[in-house]
Amino acid sequence: MYDAIAIHSLLKERRPGHSLPRGLYCDMNAFEFDLEAIFARTWIMAGFECELPDAGSYLATEIGLSPILLIRNRQGEIVAFHNSCRHRGAQICPSGSGKTPRLICPYHQWSYGLDGKLLKAQKMPEEFPLEDHGLLPIKVETVAGCIYVSLSAEAPPFAAFRRSLEQALSPHNLRNVKLAYSAVLDEQANWKLVMENGRECHHCAVGHPELKATFPLSIGDQPPSLDEASGTPFFRQMAAVGMAVPPEAGDWWQIARFPFNEGILSYSTESGFLSAKLLVEENGGDVGSLRWATEPNNFCHATGDMAFMFNANPTGPLSTRVTAKWFVHKDAVEGVDYHVEQLIHMWDQTNRQDRDLAENNQRGVLGMGYRPGPYSPDGESYLIRFADWYCSTALAYAEEAMLSDGIARIQA
Repeated sequence: MYDAIAIHSLLKERRPGHSLPRGLYCDMNAFEFDLEAIFARTWIMAGFECELPDAGSYLATEIGLSPILLIRNRQGEIVAFHNSCRHRGAQICPSGSGKTPRLICPYHQWSYGLDGKLLKAQKMPEEFPLEDHGLLPIKVETVAGCIYVSLSAEAPPFAAFRRSLEQALSPHNLRNVKLAYSAVLDEQANWKLVMENGRECHHCAVGHPELKATFPLSIGDQPPSLDEASGTPFFRQMAAVGMAVPPEAGDWWQIARFPFNEGILSYSTESGFLSAKLLVEENGGDVGSLRWATEPNNFCHATGDMAFMFNANPTGPLSTRVTAKWFVHKDAVEGVDYHVEQLIHMWDQTNRQDRDLAENNQRGVLGMGYRPGPYSPDGESYLIRFADWYCSTALAYAEEAMLSDGIARIQA
């Protein structure tokens, strides 16, 4: 169990505009706190609707250390449950995806319907109440082909994000895509260092030669204002085809469309599309990239021909599992319309480079010489948003936990 007072003290130490105190990047106490205060109380992108095409299709993944299960029920709805048997807690479905007519625990064969209801419990008394032992549900929201889940009933309001993302993302037709490839990297770095690295492009000119070739790096450093964006030829061109997306942001999300470098149409170091079967027909598919990101751990990009998803899940105080997924039109044929090696090359290289950078960052932070340093207001504005969001969210929860603990002690 974490020490809320110690976490509160570390958060109060943080200077505005600076990186975090060492303990928040290294300690088991902070890891346990983050799982409860951050990952259990926010909206987490779990995947795309296309990953659950039929009744019985499931996707088993994790939020922090909690295994969860998304499944399409017999009514065609996507629902989610804790992937933990109500008998003795065993994980029911192994991590990954598949299809099943019912959910059967591999330990003692308790079986559940696609609606989570317990159907059969081996060797239990005749009067055993099956209806009281269904799988525990998880909140689900679907929008524009994306799936978001929350472990808490106290997740932030979703409506504003839904409106903005649906309007921006619907033209990309992500309800009609398929998963082309997925990759996992286990990184030896705290999840916040992984996400800080992912929230800035201050390092991109040196660290990411492939990414540098695709889009203006200044966009990754500083989000444009509406006036700046709307005055550009790219914005006017997108407005002419009904795909102009003014930069928008809420407390825990951001959405913006930006152009590629001259002659670039997708996330490739070469000209041309990565998939011949386009997702967007407007402007011949030349629509730049729509980026949307949610705190604490996700960003995505959609272009005229593909979509990319990045998730960072904490697995320990000094370890993070990064999952990357690439999507193309559902009718695109591998080896004909697209080639996996070309499709994944740029982002796969970028993720591996970022892994090395984050692990190097972690080694330095572990050292006795680490002191929180100042962020660049111009080069790390997205990062500042992330760090400020984390600190304000964590501080509020730590104070709530301290108050609850104080009341409990008084009552005891």
